[in-house]
Amino acid sequence: MRAIACEAKNLGPSSGPNRLRDLCTFCTISLDQEEVYRTKVYEKSVSPFYSEDFYFEIPRPFQCLSFYVYAKSMFQIRDLPVGKVAIRKEDLYKYCGKENWFQLQPVDPHSEVQGKVHLEMKLNELITENGSICQQLVVQIIACQGLPLISGQNCDPYATVTLVGPARSDQKKTKVKKKTSDPQFEETFHFEVTRSSSYKGRSHFHVEEEDIEKLEIKVELWNNGNLAQDVFLGETRISVKILRNDHIHRAWYLLQPKGNGTKSKPDDMGSLRLKVTYTEDNVLSSACYTALRNLMLKSPDVKPISASAAHVLGDICRESVGYEALLPVVRLLLHHNRLLPFLTSVAALELENTQEANTIFRGNSLATRCIDDMMKIVGRSYLTVTLKPVLNEIFESNKTCEIDPVKLKEGDNVEVNKENLQGYVQKVFTFITQSSSSCPPLMCDVFRSLRQLASKHFPADPHVQYSAVSSFVFLRFFAVAVLSPHTFQLRSHHPDPEISRTLTLISKTIQSLGSWGSLSKNKLVRQLLVIRCFLDEISSNVSKESSGVEDSFVLKEGEVHKRAQGRKRIGKKNFKKRWLRVTNQELSYHKQKGKEALCVIPVKNILSVEKLEESAFNRKNMFQVIQSEKPLYVQAGNCVETNSWIEVLSQVSRCNPGRLSTFHPSAYVGGSWLCCKEPNESTPGCKPLLVYLSVSTDACAGMSVYLGQQEECSAFTIQDPKETFRTIKELGEVLDDLQAHHDSKGALTDEPGTM
Repeated sequence: MRAIACEAKNLGPSSGPNRLRDLCTFCTISLDQEEVYRTKVYEKSVSPFYSEDFYFEIPRPFQCLSFYVYAKSMFQIRDLPVGKVAIRKEDLYKYCGKENWFQLQPVDPHSEVQGKVHLEMKLNELITENGSICQQLVVQIIACQGLPLISGQNCDPYATVTLVGPARSDQKKTKVKKKTSDPQFEETFHFEVTRSSSYKGRSHFHVEEEDIEKLEIKVELWNNGNLAQDVFLGETRISVKILRNDHIHRAWYLLQPKGNGTKSKPDDMGSLRLKVTYTEDNVLSSACYTALRNLMLKSPDVKPISASAAHVLGDICRESVGYEALLPVVRLLLHHNRLLPFLTSVAALELENTQEANTIFRGNSLATRCIDDMMKIVGRSYLTVTLKPVLNEIFESNKTCEIDPVKLKEGDNVEVNKENLQGYVQKVFTFITQSSSSCPPLMCDVFRSLRQLASKHFPADPHVQYSAVSSFVFLRFFAVAVLSPHTFQLRSHHPDPEISRTLTLISKTIQSLGSWGSLSKNKLVRQLLVIRCFLDEISSNVSKESSGVEDSFVLKEGEVHKRAQGRKRIGKKNFKKRWLRVTNQELSYHKQKGKEALCVIPVKNILSVEKLEESAFNRKNMFQVIQSEKPLYVQAGNCVETNSWIEVLSQVSRCNPGRLSTFHPSAYVGGSWLCCKEPNESTPGCKPLLVYLSVSTDACAGMSVYLGQQEECSAFTIQDPKETFRTIKELGEVLDDLQAHHDSKGALTDEPGTM
């Protein structure tokens, strides 16, 4: 999912004292009722320009993507909801990839619903004591899924079931289920529908004259508030006439707003300009991909490399989805330590078709895209330690750096701005060229291989070995990260327009460092020497000098809820707010940000990081850090944050020796594992670890900023027709088998009702 909150217009009522001229506003993004992102707070304006870009993977089913606009005021404790835009999942395709203006709608508690309910309805015929026949409606509330969190915790849901007709409203209620968003009710209710006229029993309704087709079942979900007021969670209505042709009806129904959300036309609350791009992948169980995985892992050994499954897949998919399909392949080869030989082979193949040394690795090809993806995966920590300090300074000092006379604002001094820009550029240049000791070993190995290949292909050009490396490390790595720090998690928010302009100017300078020829023409001898030394260090066979102690830098930090480890003999195991901090060396948690660490876990001791089933502690968004001692159980703020923590911790501990191949997806509670019921706490895990193969585009999709229009490569590379045909045949068989699994999965889904 990629969501861009562009700008708002005319916020608040069109007139009157509630106009928002004196309030600051911000925008949030929610999956159903779960907030996953929010913009910065923007100064007093009824038409704020947000221009913030959010890219994230959605780790769970959802019904609705919502954007809320809130106002902040000095005199109000809570943020004031201005309005919202809610787009149902099935409607996202209508707006995909295009900017649209949406009218803000009021935020009504009875319209804030999510989740679904599983029902079964049937009509029974009963014979009374006098031999007459009457009908009875049987409604079973089986279960619910995906109910919202209440105050950040699982709710205490119950359901009411009402038979509604022209002359009746007969209601029944389930038991309350404690602390769960996926309650299993399995409760059955009986309603009299028709009765013989000779029946003499007491009744509130004259049901013998009732028309069955005018009846409907209304199911409402509520959160039990105990001493507080119960909270409405959603409803669904089903006409009894659905049983006209089928005496038993069983289906899932999406919960709807009260009264199905029908409201009078609201006042003009303003509008919001959005751009949303949503793609969806259906993922099967790991075993279904075994044949495809094995085929991909053979790719580095196939001669020629153009006949390998990975290369063929890249060529086939390029016409429809570009090279996006390659990222899972890169992750797979990286996980199995097979990436370096594959990258070396595809780079060698590209060089065979390169005629001019000054165009080396400048196109958007399979080789360059694979190396781009590799740098994004393994180089995130490198970017953090190298660029984050200077980027923080740029954002916080907010000095004007505009040097274009046309774009200067009134009162700006171009000489002062030029001095500001030169200062920033020099700092970025220095940070980069002094960062060789932090460059990841795999990147160094790839750069060394590129140098050797380039020198061999262009033996008469002494500079081409440096151009081959600089075109990646400057042009495709550092320059892109400076331009878009939010996308690389170097900053939490998208920069405002003025800072964005500063970053663009700095990035263009970094881009020029990737052009070895332009540096030579401009006779920048000092810069050439410094850059040459840096490129030598990150691509040399000689081990890089080091002080022996690697600098520690923060990869991610934030507030979480952590389950007590239970080290004390006296004291209840519970959840407490803690500040979690991950560096390249250790994981620690603190009572508050900036306080001394309460516990430190060296990264080298992490054996695995996995999601934890909700049933373990009746809490959503939990993950576990598995180590030799007891696992660390953590609850993140939302589902996207959970994925982010898992990804960062998995990346930093990826090369640890002794990593597990299996794990327990639940907790050890009450003398046994909840997942497999094994009584021994040291029992090996009951679930195999999966290789992370998520298809995500991340940051470098914007390479066109630097590369401009490129000449299209040939549609398909065939060096050995016989070997290529064999690979294509194998791929076809594997993909046919996967398609059959997808088809059978679709056929087994339950009847969808209103889903």
